[in-house]
Amino acid sequence: MRTIYATLVLALGLLGAGSAVAGSNQIVVEKAWARATPKMAVTGGAYLTVTNRGPGEDRLLSATSPVAEKIQFHAMAIDNGVAKMSQLSAIELHPGVPVVFKTGGIHMMLLGLKHQLKEGETVPLTLTFEKADPIEVDARVLGIGATGDAGNQASSGN
Repeated sequence: MRTIYATLVLALGLLGAGSAVAGSNQIVVEKAWARATPKMAVTGGAYLTVTNRGPGEDRLLSATSPVAEKIQFHAMAIDNGVAKMSQLSAIELHPGVPVVFKTGGIHMMLLGLKHQLKEGETVPLTLTFEKADPIEVDARVLGIGATGDAGNQASSGN
């Protein structure tokens, strides 16, 4: 009888653990960085990698930061030799497929900067998703001409 009771308690405990994992954030944010800006700049750029490690689709809906009035997602593309930027309303996050925000591609435009972004500082970002819990991450500010930093592991949604 004790064996049956112990097995039942163990099984219930595992079920509880499974629902805790299922309810946790399965979005991972890494390599967050922003580019330093000149003194009077009113826009800046932020970059990171977002990976959906969950079993289902999700979407990155918005980002906010106390250093900017608003943040927009943009995509850069070359059309007939001319670089064109278009605003994206959301970023689709397919399971297991990293979305890399980078210079010359998808990126975040920080609009209405409240102060200069200086190399060595950090920019707090809050990312809001359709299904997952919000994630707060600190993006390290790199130099004005920076193109990325593969070694910068900024945060995880776990």
